[in-house]
Amino acid sequence: MLARLRSHDTVTFFRVLYRASPRLAVGWWALLLLRGALPALLAVSTGVLVGAVRDGSSLTGPLTFVGVVFVLLQVLTPVQQAVSAILGATTADWLHDRLMVAAVTPPGMGHLESNELAEDLSMARDFDLGMNGPPLVVGMDFIAGGLVLLVSGVLSAGVLFGFAWWAPLVLLVAWGATHRLLRESGVWKDRNTAEVRAEHRHAAYAYDLAVEPPAAKELRLFGLAGWVIDRFTTRRTRLYELQWEATRLRERPLVGALLVVLAGNALVFWSLAEAVLDGRIGLGAATTYLQAAVGASAVAFGGLSWALDTAAAPAAATLRLPAQMAAAGALAPGANRPHQPGSTAPEVRFRDVTFGYGADQPPVLAGVDLTVPAGTSMAVVGVNGAGKTTMAKLLCRLYDPQQGSIEVDGVDIRDLDLADYRQTVTAVFQDFVRYELPLRDNVAPMGADDAVVTAALTAAGADGLVGLDTVLARGYQDGTDLSGGQWQRVALARALAAVRQGARVVLLDEPTAALDVRGEAEIFDRILTETRGCTTILVSHRFSTVRKADRICVLEHGRVVELGTHTELMALGGRYLTMFELQASRFTEYDERGEEVVHESLD
Repeated sequence: MLARLRSHDTVTFFRVLYRASPRLAVGWWALLLLRGALPALLAVSTGVLVGAVRDGSSLTGPLTFVGVVFVLLQVLTPVQQAVSAILGATTADWLHDRLMVAAVTPPGMGHLESNELAEDLSMARDFDLGMNGPPLVVGMDFIAGGLVLLVSGVLSAGVLFGFAWWAPLVLLVAWGATHRLLRESGVWKDRNTAEVRAEHRHAAYAYDLAVEPPAAKELRLFGLAGWVIDRFTTRRTRLYELQWEATRLRERPLVGALLVVLAGNALVFWSLAEAVLDGRIGLGAATTYLQAAVGASAVAFGGLSWALDTAAAPAAATLRLPAQMAAAGALAPGANRPHQPGSTAPEVRFRDVTFGYGADQPPVLAGVDLTVPAGTSMAVVGVNGAGKTTMAKLLCRLYDPQQGSIEVDGVDIRDLDLADYRQTVTAVFQDFVRYELPLRDNVAPMGADDAVVTAALTAAGADGLVGLDTVLARGYQDGTDLSGGQWQRVALARALAAVRQGARVVLLDEPTAALDVRGEAEIFDRILTETRGCTTILVSHRFSTVRKADRICVLEHGRVVELGTHTELMALGGRYLTMFELQASRFTEYDERGEEVVHESLD
């Protein structure tokens, strides 16, 4: 029972508050309890004052008592609002920090592509954006207000023990019954259903399309502005409808709650009236008990559950994620042999490699056997979904094969020290990162001499773009942005700088997709020159580039179906020839006599 209570999202949330800032959390609770006690103290002080007036006693003490309580009522509310805002911001930062550490710590990346973790990850990442509830800096005041009412109602009812032992019990049961009777209106039940999450996800997607730069061109070109607004409006409207259904008061439970509350209050107030008429309690005591009876209503069903739900669920998700991410992003333990970058290129071999992204999904790679001799270049081609990028991820050891092994100079990379191994590998991915940093740091994120950076930029055909200290992002002082082709050259320079610093395995995943055909041919010639002495693996759809590799591997349905040089594969007349001719036909032109002239990029 205690374990279940400790694992409840609400309890977890309050534990998070303390872990985020012990002093603020203790101060927040102290203010909350004091504010909750003030209504009961006001009832008592008012009764004392009325009694003193009736008896002709000195009013100094009673007036001071009432004055202090009144001033505290006025002062503590804004103080707690400020403390709540600070604690909310601090807790949100703590949760985001914990999520960042959990996301970047695992050596692999399976945790970031896991369907099982996607929901918790989305909740933990987006909880403070205000899309599905107020940000924590605002929500903490709602939570404090709800808890103050709860404490106030319980303490006010407690004052009635001075009148009759049963009176506070009757009122607490009556007002507390509203939580049970109106449970269908409890947002903790219906606010986080699969449909609610789906509508929130669709609305957030439409919102991002409207306000982020990547979609701006197409929204305008294709006249999609109205569609985006309509999509967002429709999804958000449906989301609000679902939330309304989760929070509205249903007629039948509402009537039942009213009857219970009326019965309980009628009994207590009738008894108080009889006691006053019989002279069993004086006017001062009657004033106190009447106020206390009214104050007990603060226990009734309110918005506390909603505020807690929108804050507690993401907090609990964030606390669950580190262990889950660590497991999903873990790599197999090995011998951790040192492996420093050498001066010679290694042989790379995929030995019977099988890999899939989920137990219920078909394998992406199935028994791949492929050897890339030391110091040579290997191109990997195939239709989308053939497994080319998966091979790249495995070579970078972002995942481990489920069967088979990847070997470098005959050693399973799982047995090599991971940090050492990754120093020997450099890559340009199709979705390379555009760092909002100076050009120098974009080329060498971990630092390098300016001579290395400049030489890498020159080799990638990116020299003279901007100064090394220029930030490659708009919005910064003297910052700028680059075209897609320029950015791709910078990404290539990043890989070439790593080669100059000792990397000997070069992985190029669609490295020139944003360049024109002539620019691609020029850049790839430069890459081959700069990576001479490295083992290079190229993933590309462009056969004008592919044919320049020493050997070509055709991948289909996760298997190697053809392997050889361009000439050998063309003579084989198989899958490679078919793909080559399909692409070549798009570059065919006709001269004035109607005869075919094949574009020079493919002949």
